Amino acid sequence: MVGASLALQLAALLPADVSICLVEGFPLPEPLQGGRPDYHPSFDARSTALSYSSRLIYEKIEFWDKLQEWLCPIESIHVSSRGRFGSSLLRADDYGWSALGYVVENAWLGNALIQALYRQGRVEISSPARVLAAAPDGRGMKLELDGGPVPIMNTALLVVADGATSGLRDQLGVTVREKPYHQHALVANVAFARGHAGCAYERFTDQGPLALLPLLSSKPGEHRSSLVWSLSPDQAEHLQACAEDEFLQTLQDRFGYRLGRMLQLGERHCYPLTLMQSTEQVRQGVVVMGNAAHALHPVAGQGFNLALRDVAELAAVLAGGAARGQALGDLTLLQQYLRRQQPDQNRTIEFSDRLPGLFMHADPLLGLARDLALSGLDILPPLKREFVRHAAGVAAMTGLADDAKGQRNG
Repeated sequence: MVGASLALQLAALLPADVSICLVEGFPLPEPLQGGRPDYHPSFDARSTALSYSSRLIYEKIEFWDKLQEWLCPIESIHVSSRGRFGSSLLRADDYGWSALGYVVENAWLGNALIQALYRQGRVEISSPARVLAAAPDGRGMKLELDGGPVPIMNTALLVVADGATSGLRDQLGVTVREKPYHQHALVANVAFARGHAGCAYERFTDQGPLALLPLLSSKPGEHRSSLVWSLSPDQAEHLQACAEDEFLQTLQDRFGYRLGRMLQLGERHCYPLTLMQSTEQVRQGVVVMGNAAHALHPVAGQGFNLALRDVAELAAVLAGGAARGQALGDLTLLQQYLRRQQPDQNRTIEFSDRLPGLFMHADPLLGLARDLALSGLDILPPLKREFVRHAAGVAAMTGLADDAKGQRNG
């Protein structure tokens, strides 16, 4: 999704004489001949939360309207700490926004991105194909490909966006720093007796954070939310394998009855949680992006949204460089991108890294401070507004933050 988003951004901003190629290892869906994709929500579908900044980025390249039908708006976020008095409710209406964020199923987002690439007709898509090796060639890169129309490709700029376990990043000798959280994320969809009314829940417990994001119904009368539950490896393994009744009762005990009784559980998936950061993001002719550059704790739902802000910044810097006649792989140009985006990356990574540990700490004085801080968000509107602007991703993007002021009831 990061690579396809970048390809769309570049197609919108770079001069027509610049060639763009997307190399994808998995077979992509065929182009639609007129009409729109025939897609219906699945109860078990995996989803992505898009922040308000992501909406503004996609609107600028006229892609947002292609997602509208299958978006579930996050109209409010309820933040609480289990067994404590502190809590806060963040509302989109308080900021003149139509939503604080949106939840979309990955299948729909991915397919919509690919169909948008087909429609604009500028990006060459090589699929299924993968880059086996990459090496410097003059001021650009020489690529060896498996699959696709040509075995060798020369490019001024190679963008590596093939995931947290990026084989191409490793082949280039770019190392990573890892910080294991000694937790697993358990992901599943849950149906409740009552509707979520567009509310997302972030509940911190002594065992780890628990998030429930609002989803569209996959059938009439169904109230569906997406669960991301951070647990110890042993707990996660047990809850992934146990009977559905036991799972729902355990989750009900941890979350409570804000949405009534839990009625149905979807497929359960589990993966270890690690903060991963690439030691290099740019070198001559190369940029590392997405999870290959930084994979975050899911507590704040910022991983893809940060990557999309990286995409917008890189595309803007490359467009400026092209207008000045600079080579797109020029190291000074790529370093300019990194200087401009690094503060956003550092701030977002630090927030996602520290937040879970802050709420799991057992110190009673720290617990009281946390409760007062959560309650203080409701008592002090300026503090709350700044917190929401950072969570929505608009504080880091001056131009888009200005745009957000005009997005009243949009």
